[in-house]
Amino acid sequence: MRFALLGPLEVSRDGRPVDLGSAKQRLLLAALLRRPSETVPTAALTAALWDDDPPASAAANLRTYVRGLRSALGDGRPWDGIPRTPGGYLLRVEPGRRDVDLFEEGAARGHRALTLGDPARACEELAQALRLWRGTFLEGLTLSDALTRWAGRLEERRCHAEEEYGEALIAEDRCPEAVLRMRELVEHHPLRQGAWGHLMVGLFRSGDVAGALEAYRRAREVLVQETGLEPGPGLSRLHEDILRQRPAPARATPAPPPSPRQLPAVTDDFVGRETSIAALDSCLVHRAGHPATAVITTVSGMAGIGKTALVLRWAHRVADRFPDGQLHVNLRGYDEEGALPATDALQGFIEALGVPQSRIPPGEEARTGLFRSLLASRRTLVVLDNARDSAHARPLLPGAGDSMVIVTSRDRLQGLVTTEGARTVTLGVLTEEESSSLLVRRLGGRVTAEPAAAAEIVAVTGRLPLALAVVAARMADHPSFPLHTFAAELRPAGALLDALEDVGARRVLSWSYLALTEGAARLFRLIGLHPGPDLTLDAAAALAGDPERTVRPLLRELTRLHLLTEHAPGRYVFHDLLRGYAAELVRTVESPADRRAARERLLDHYLHRAHAAAVRVQPQWPAVTPVPRLSPGTGGHALDTDAALAWFAAEHQGLLRTVAQAARHGFETYSWQLAWALTAYLAPHGLWQDQRAVQETALAAAERAGDLTGQAMACRLLSRADSRLGNLATAEDRLRRALDLYARLGDPTGQAQTLHNYVELCFMGGRLTEALRHGDEALRLYRLSGNGDGEARTLNAIGWLHAAEGDYARAIESCSQALDRQRRTGDRNGQAATLDSLGFAYHHLAQYDRAVASYDEAVALFRASADRYHEAETLVRLGETLVATGGAGRAEELWLRAAAIFDELRDPEAEAVRERLFRLREE
Repeated sequence: MRFALLGPLEVSRDGRPVDLGSAKQRLLLAALLRRPSETVPTAALTAALWDDDPPASAAANLRTYVRGLRSALGDGRPWDGIPRTPGGYLLRVEPGRRDVDLFEEGAARGHRALTLGDPARACEELAQALRLWRGTFLEGLTLSDALTRWAGRLEERRCHAEEEYGEALIAEDRCPEAVLRMRELVEHHPLRQGAWGHLMVGLFRSGDVAGALEAYRRAREVLVQETGLEPGPGLSRLHEDILRQRPAPARATPAPPPSPRQLPAVTDDFVGRETSIAALDSCLVHRAGHPATAVITTVSGMAGIGKTALVLRWAHRVADRFPDGQLHVNLRGYDEEGALPATDALQGFIEALGVPQSRIPPGEEARTGLFRSLLASRRTLVVLDNARDSAHARPLLPGAGDSMVIVTSRDRLQGLVTTEGARTVTLGVLTEEESSSLLVRRLGGRVTAEPAAAAEIVAVTGRLPLALAVVAARMADHPSFPLHTFAAELRPAGALLDALEDVGARRVLSWSYLALTEGAARLFRLIGLHPGPDLTLDAAAALAGDPERTVRPLLRELTRLHLLTEHAPGRYVFHDLLRGYAAELVRTVESPADRRAARERLLDHYLHRAHAAAVRVQPQWPAVTPVPRLSPGTGGHALDTDAALAWFAAEHQGLLRTVAQAARHGFETYSWQLAWALTAYLAPHGLWQDQRAVQETALAAAERAGDLTGQAMACRLLSRADSRLGNLATAEDRLRRALDLYARLGDPTGQAQTLHNYVELCFMGGRLTEALRHGDEALRLYRLSGNGDGEARTLNAIGWLHAAEGDYARAIESCSQALDRQRRTGDRNGQAATLDSLGFAYHHLAQYDRAVASYDEAVALFRASADRYHEAETLVRLGETLVATGGAGRAEELWLRAAAIFDELRDPEAEAVRERLFRLREE
């Protein structure tokens, strides 16, 4: 029997069509086919038939429809293919009998063929897969929410397959066919820029240049009207190539897709859980029978029950089954600071899968769609740890494909079971045998020497893994104490429960907390103020207000008792339950004044470390004057450039949270000054979405405080982020406001910096005359304020604008003045930028030897100043000069280096460099 859903619902038996009966019976069949060969709950079937308005007779009607469907599929005879099961019904479907599966498998094979450079095979596979579509999914039926979501995922997959088919057709020089298919695709899905791009390439290669340019005009018109956004960089670059009669190939040779390995390490004291592990293993068997559908499994249970430990142990054991990688995120569903938003988790996943931050859309829905597209042809394990509820996890679920998802939560996640068909593993407490084994592993022969005391401890802890671990750690720390003394201490409590949701945790943790030395207990409380995700020794010392030599043994004490985990050398992290417990303690034990003082010490630490690192990384930037140190005699750690960059890389996620926490708790100046310092890391690394978010927080904080300097700074830095993200109008509004604020402040340097940013904005918008006007005014203001570095950099910017206008002699004159000043002041990064501009001007005057010399020196200086992005840009331009002089061999070598740097930075320019390499090798 075959089931066709990609169009009107049809079933054939032995090649003959089956009359399925009424629309309700067809909907029932569709709901069963959504989860073939597994139980579909009665509630899900009822929702499929009547949405949220079932009749009083729904249960009886459902049984009637099931009988009618059995009769139809059995050709009028009783048929056992839809048995009643506990909780619902099941439709038996053999593998490969749904056209949905055949389509998914064929599309995945086509994608792999295209990725591996075999467009002929890709054409064959994708054409066969797309022929399975006979109309819209389940055409003619009124679909429930769940079926509508399924339809949406499949339509997205079909569109993606169509785009890849168009790409393969172009690669096979079957451009007219590609043009026809892409025209039809953009007619129904006008916002798909990939389809517009293939249409433009197909038209150009068919000789219709005017048609290709018209297609771009239409695409831009639709995108601006519908979204308010300009076409993306890929489509814009293709338009440029067509204008210059050199369109990019259908597909440049891609870098191998990354295979992330994000699973955290596991401990060696895991015991038992054989039944739960077997249940997870059965999900692998289920996945093997449904290769085109992501398998979702939930692991639920109370706090401290060992959900994360179980899932990570199992995930490491089966990691080799998922060759395309393993993704992991702690969603912090019950964190006091708030759950991790799905948009943030999606950004981390998408970046791990190789997409640069500049290409990640801002909204949750758009990120979910991109994430599902990325996983559609991958075999990946996704672990969503500590979800708050079904709605929290749902945006992070893959759509089609051969991936598997494990979601842990204190919530039962019934919504995922009902709507997404998730399989469930409910985790209870350890058995008595498993609990005893855990104690034996920690305490050895002491358990067998006092079996009654050990049994009492197991009973009092409620066999909760976290409680047992904490108790065992305390007992291990006192090897000479008999176990019955610990049992006696626990006995008066009567139980570990204070409240159902905190069963076992608060009593055990309070007992362990009371065993701490006074200094360690205070540190444990104060760490509850830290925003996370982890902290270091110096941050802990700042919270405590004590020297590092005093705090180091306290951290060891907390780690020994498993109240903190050193998850990486020198970096400490809380379990979410422990973080909540510490936060509760600090609120009840420490006074408001003491809490505020601790927060201020932490902010003082981060601000002055970040300020020192920013000045080291970007010494030419005019620095803000930070809030004075709380302890003037305490200097920070001396950092060289490499160490400063490494510090930012390790701390920048925590610094983002710290900026927000400072703003929330009334430390507005710390908030915007930390945001300024973070710019030294975020901007050179192209992390523009992080930069926009942190500067928005900084601006709001400065506004609340009435701090005009902070507002001006945040507006200026926000503008650069907006412009790099394509929001030029918003960026210009920010710059106007920054100029007004700096004028009110009487700050000519701030005005000059803002005008310099205006030069870049106008250049990006093609407004060269206006850009030169702003550059001249910035130059005047820098000279007025005596800022030599700014003056020189503006001279270079003006020179670049002259070069862009074709006035290369004036460009060289202006840039030469800039270079002379920069050599005198030792501004290496500024010299590199100016030499790059000179190389560009010399190249266009056909003075190739001078161009090569300028570019070579620029590359060396960019590398010395750790400016990887601009090093790569200059390597590209140097390669162009070498090609013009017959040095194609060295140009290829340089472009390979540039592509590698852009890949390392996850910048989309890597693709453009590979396109250059493709064209170079074709010539």
